[in-house]
Amino acid sequence: MTGRKKQTSTYPLRLPSSLKAAVREVSRRDGTSINQFVTTAVAEKLSAMRTADFFAERGAEADIEAARRILRREGGEAPVPEDRR
Repeated sequence: MTGRKKQTSTYPLRLPSSLKAAVREVSRRDGTSINQFVTTAVAEKLSAMRTADFFAERGAEADIEAARRILRREGGEAPVPEDRR
């Protein structure tokens, strides 16, 4: 590690009082600061959105007929009833 400090920026965040109180309580129980809680929540949301975008893009490129051919090929076992949902 080069010892360089991570760059950060500030953003004045306005939260309804009830939401801030809930965040304060959860972060207190978790042993983190409100800032750390909000930062983690934003990072998790971005990750979920990027993951959804990734799978949507991959799905758009899918060859459904090729997948069906693979599923119909000889060998293996038939799906159990629970897998047919």
